Amino acid sequence: MDISHRTVLIVGGTSGIGRELARRFAAAGSTVAVAGRDPRSLADLAAEGFGAFTLDVTDGPSVTAARDAVLARHPDLDTVVTMAGVMLLEDLRDPAHFDTARTTIDTNLLGTIRVIDAFTPHLVGRGAGTFVTVTSGIAFLPFPPMPSYAASKAAVHAYSEALRAQLDGTGVGVVELVPPAVATAGQEKVNPHALPLDDFATEAMDLLSADPTPREILVKGVLMHRWAERDGTYDELVAQRSQALTMLPGRRS
Repeated sequence: MDISHRTVLIVGGTSGIGRELARRFAAAGSTVAVAGRDPRSLADLAAEGFGAFTLDVTDGPSVTAARDAVLARHPDLDTVVTMAGVMLLEDLRDPAHFDTARTTIDTNLLGTIRVIDAFTPHLVGRGAGTFVTVTSGIAFLPFPPMPSYAASKAAVHAYSEALRAQLDGTGVGVVELVPPAVATAGQEKVNPHALPLDDFATEAMDLLSADPTPREILVKGVLMHRWAERDGTYDELVAQRSQALTMLPGRRS
């Protein structure tokens, strides 16, 4: 993928990985717009020169309105990155977790689908473009304290595979970005092994700019997650990660 002359929309790009990718695309020479819910962050990004659009992926009319506003300003849009998401703890012994599960699925999975549905006619109509979906190493190696997060990201992986097959021949590609734990929003405090954001972004952009671009963007730090079943380490690693269940209230002993 030539990252130097694209027109890119990053949905969920107001902080963390998304914001850094926006800056990297812009530094490479692309025109970049960012969409999200936080008005203060959007104002900051607008001050940096990015297009900034209000969009709530859990609200269909909000997605449609943002789509129309983006295309009015950027009719040459050719790349849509869908990365809005939430990571929430759940104790499956407590039925009250269902609200958390519903929020997670609505944001991470259905939010991704809403964004893709909104922009598919435009990209297919152009006869060229790219969707970049964002999953997680946790899609392939579950983190037990966040079961619905793992399930939602595994679902986005499967959806991405099916989307790629259905769009074959249209000129629209589908690339799946698979981050490991990255040191954003306090992740470095929860996980001291989290990959520094700058290192992740550098490696991810190098992979995105490869020709041909891989179907899955797998930085070195996520390979142990992606290939755990193939490598025979899955059960051992899930058992190790299950020790983190002490993060849940009432399970600290």
